[in-house]
Amino acid sequence: MARSTTVTRKTRETNIYMILNLDGTGQSEVNTGIGFLDHMLEGFSKHGFFDLKCKVSGDLQVDGHHTVEDTGIVLGQAIREALGDKKGIRRYGSFLLPMDESLALCAIDLSGRPYLSFEAEFPAQKVGELDTELVREFFYAVSYSAGMNLHIRMLSGGNSHHMIEAIFKAFAKALDEASGYDARITDVLSTKGTL
Repeated sequence: MARSTTVTRKTRETNIYMILNLDGTGQSEVNTGIGFLDHMLEGFSKHGFFDLKCKVSGDLQVDGHHTVEDTGIVLGQAIREALGDKKGIRRYGSFLLPMDESLALCAIDLSGRPYLSFEAEFPAQKVGELDTELVREFFYAVSYSAGMNLHIRMLSGGNSHHMIEAIFKAFAKALDEASGYDARITDVLSTKGTL
């Protein structure tokens, strides 16, 4: 059975509907109202082999903060729910991803304990309609809502578009690895017996 979930979240700032299938083929249908964020989520879906449907209506007349942060919250919740009891998964995943001059490292532990370590400085303040300072806010929201330990490092870069895209794709590849099954793991990969 595919690990799939549907999450909705409605506040006075955003209205979000998301379907995530961790065992997909990389199909996506994304509309957040922020074109570059759509592009990043489509890349996340494609390179992680996740099926993602995401529709966001946010208060973009204010700025992009609520839309980006709340989309991260909902994606994190969807990841947590789709993982279920986590039996048989590898738990850990990491990926080093190059994109032209940029090199991004992402490492994940699906431990149930939220933590974000994010080291990236972008030369541009915006890429398209996305404020680059919101990239960290997005991944903070994902990590805490999903209950994952998430480390992101920008090892080299010069073009903000390339840097952010490398981060999203590295995250997708690391999550695909961490959420994947290993036949040797018959329960959860923890001496405590729970994740």
